[in-house]
Amino acid sequence: MTEKTDLTALLGSRICHDLISPIGAIGNGVELLLMDGAIRGPEMALILESVTHANARIRFFRVAFGATTLDQRIGRPEILSIVSDLTRGGRLQIDWEGPTDLPRREVKLAFLLLLCLETAMAYGGRIRVERNDARWLLLGQANKMKIEPDLWEMLSNPMAQVEISAARVQFALVPDEMSRQGRRLTSEIRESEIRLSF
Repeated sequence: MTEKTDLTALLGSRICHDLISPIGAIGNGVELLLMDGAIRGPEMALILESVTHANARIRFFRVAFGATTLDQRIGRPEILSIVSDLTRGGRLQIDWEGPTDLPRREVKLAFLLLLCLETAMAYGGRIRVERNDARWLLLGQANKMKIEPDLWEMLSNPMAQVEISAARVQFALVPDEMSRQGRRLTSEIRESEIRLSF
C-alpha cells in the first residue's frame, strides 16, 4: 500500500523550487554590482541583506514544507549552512548537533518544530537540536517566551479546534507529519524553556 500523496508538501516544493533560482540570481547580480563598484551605499547593502535573508528562508522552507521520499537524505553541512544563514544577524541562535547524514523526512519534522519554537521565542533565545539513536530533542531557552497555549495543544492533540493563521501553519502540519512518520511528540513547556522530543 502506498502512502497518501501529501499535496501540501508538493505545493511547498513547487513554490520553493520556482523561487529559489530567481532569488539566487538576484543575489548574484547584486554581488557583481558591488564587486564592480558600479553601485555602492546603504541602499545596496539593504538590498543584499534582504536577498540573503530571502534566500535563507526559502532554503529552510524547502525542507520544512517540501515533499520528501523515504530514501532522501540530507547532509549535516547543508543543514548547518541553512541554519547559519537563517539566523545570521538575528536574535535567535540554533545549535545543531547530530549525525553527518540524516533522513530528509526527519529533518523536515525538526524544521517544522523549529518554526514552532521560533513563534514562541519572538524576542530571541537559543535552540539546541540533538539527534541520538533515532530520537530527536529540541530545547528552546529564552528569558521571555510568548506561549499561545491553544497552538501548543494542537501538537499533542490533533483534534483541538484552533483557528490557524498562515504564520502559524506549522502547528497544524506537525501532527500530520508525526502521524505520517509513525512518531509521537512529547513536549514540556516551562516559563523560560520548551523541550520537544520525538
